[in-house]
Amino acid sequence: MSSPTFSSPATIFMFFCFFFINLPFSNSLLKSPLINASARRAPRQLSVNYYAKSCPQVESLVGSVTSNMFKEAPASGPATIRLFFHDCFVEGCDGSILISSKAGSKELAEKDAEDNKDIAKEAFEGINKAKAIVESKCPGVVSCADILAIATRNFVHLVGGPYYEVKKGRWDGKLSKASRVHQNLPQSNSTVDQLLKLFSSKGLTSEDLVVLSGAHTIGFAHCKQFVNRIYNYKGTKKPDPYMDPRLFKALKMSCPQFGGNVDIVAPFDVTTPFSFDNAYYGNLEAKLGLLASDQALSLDPRTKPLVQELAKDKHKFFQAFADAMEKMGGIGVKRGRKHGEFRKDCTMHHM
Repeated sequence: MSSPTFSSPATIFMFFCFFFINLPFSNSLLKSPLINASARRAPRQLSVNYYAKSCPQVESLVGSVTSNMFKEAPASGPATIRLFFHDCFVEGCDGSILISSKAGSKELAEKDAEDNKDIAKEAFEGINKAKAIVESKCPGVVSCADILAIATRNFVHLVGGPYYEVKKGRWDGKLSKASRVHQNLPQSNSTVDQLLKLFSSKGLTSEDLVVLSGAHTIGFAHCKQFVNRIYNYKGTKKPDPYMDPRLFKALKMSCPQFGGNVDIVAPFDVTTPFSFDNAYYGNLEAKLGLLASDQALSLDPRTKPLVQELAKDKHKFFQAFADAMEKMGGIGVKRGRKHGEFRKDCTMHHM
C-alpha cells in the first residue's frame, strides 16, 4: 500500500545480486493455517451484473487493455493495484484519484498529492485507455471508478493472484483534493495502532488490514520509505532490531543514509518479488519485511496470529484477499447526481 512501484532492472540489480546470494531459500519461509477471514458484503447497490444490459462487454473491453498493458509495461500491475487502494481510502472508491489538477487552481487534486506522486504513470494511462475503449462502445454508461475496480482485479490475476468477480455500480466522485490524501493513507512507518484506527475508519477490520497488506507480495519501494529502519530506527541512530542481518546488509549497500541514487528500489517481498503469493507473510515471520509497517504486523499480538495463518496456506490467502478486495471496493460508494457523476474523461469533471 505504501509506494509499490517497479523500476528499471539496473536500479535493483545491486540489491538482488547481494541479497539473493546470501539468502538460502527455506520451506519454512513459505510454510505456515488462516482464521476465517470472511469479508463484509459490499453495499447493496453494487452488482456483478450491473452493466449486463447497458454494456455487457465491459469486462472484455477492459481486459483487452489490461492484458496488453501488462505485456508492454509490467509496472502497470502493482501500480494499478496501488491506485485502487489509494482511491478507495480517500473519499471512497469513486475514481477521484484519476482527476487532474486544474491549471491555476490553488487546490491540487488527489493525483498530485505527495503520497501519489510516485505511482507509475502507466497505471493512469491504462485506466484512461480502457475508458476510451469502453466509451467508444458504451458512451456515458460505465464509470471510471468501476473501470479502475475491474482493471485492478485483472492485474491481480495477471500477476498470479486470485480471480474474483467485481461488483459494479459505483458512480464517479466530484471531489478530489490533495489535502485529503496523507491522513487517509497508511504510511511506511505507521504503527499497528495507527493502521487499525485508519482501517476501522473505513469499515475494515484487523483481519482486513493483514490480508490487504498482502498486496505487498509484489512491487518495490524507494529507499526513502525504509531508510530510517537502516540508520535511525525510532530515533535510536541504530538499525531496526527486527530486521534480519542479511536484509540489513543488502539494504545498507543499496541505500546510503544521505544522497545516493533516488531511483534505487528494493522489493517488498524479497523471496518471490514478481509473484503474487503468500511468501510475504513468511518473510515477516523471518524478519524480512521491507517496511516498518509491514514488519510490525508480525510482532503485534492482534495481527501476528493471522500473519502466521496466512503464511501456511496460499489458497486461503487468495480466498481472504478476494473477499477483502470486494469489501474494500465498497468503501464510500457514490450514488446519485448530488454526490456522483459518470465522467466521459476520467481526468476531468463532467461539465
